[in-house]
Amino acid sequence: MKIMVGIDLHSNNALCGLMDENGRRLVHQKLPCDLAAILQLLEPYKDRIATIAVESTFNWYWLVDGLQDHGYHVVLANPARRQPYSGMKYTDDVSDAYFLAELLRLNLLPTGHLYDRKTRPVRDLLRRRLLLVRQRTTLILSFKRLNERTLGQRVPLARVKAMKAEAAQARFTDPADQLLSGQQIILMGHLTDSIMKLEQHILGVVGKWPAYQRLQELPGIGKILGLTIAREPATLNASPTPGTSPATAAA
Repeated sequence: MKIMVGIDLHSNNALCGLMDENGRRLVHQKLPCDLAAILQLLEPYKDRIATIAVESTFNWYWLVDGLQDHGYHVVLANPARRQPYSGMKYTDDVSDAYFLAELLRLNLLPTGHLYDRKTRPVRDLLRRRLLLVRQRTTLILSFKRLNERTLGQRVPLARVKAMKAEAAQARFTDPADQLLSGQQIILMGHLTDSIMKLEQHILGVVGKWPAYQRLQELPGIGKILGLTIAREPATLNASPTPGTSPATAAA
């Protein structure tokens, strides 16, 4: 009889629940985030385990990769598309793990896209670039508001980006405003340098792909948008069927 496994993954532990085809709960155990410990729990049932569902949390890479390397069929549970069972009287880590296994057993588990581990770091790098851009934008807006609040002057965006720390400080008379404006300009420069380095690395990898080159031929799609489309999977039509690919690359 086949076994379904649900793993409710957290930052420092993983709750594993095993269920057979009849819905009978076999065993559950709370383990540390240690691949060897999880493999030890699963080893006696390895020949009967059909699928393992891992909760799609921020730290699933190490677990899914490790399980796949040891021959297990793994799917990524999509929490955004999974609704809790209304008949459950209580919920905890144990019930969450068995609920994943139950959805697997009933072939109802909504899955997410398991990204190729070789190109996954490039996608993550592109997302970190977005974080740096947001931080730089926050600094730019703060600097502009400082000028409007203190001097009653609006500084064009192009001028802010080209301004040196000395020029920013010279606009103000109060030492606190001078310090703040100068540091903001310096941080903007550091973030700009970091963003450019990330873009160069990403373009060095993705820029050679035919899919990205084709995207650049479309009107309105520039360098960054083309990179984003090329790296992100189309998960809106993800299949809930375990064992099927829930998404394909957008390009």
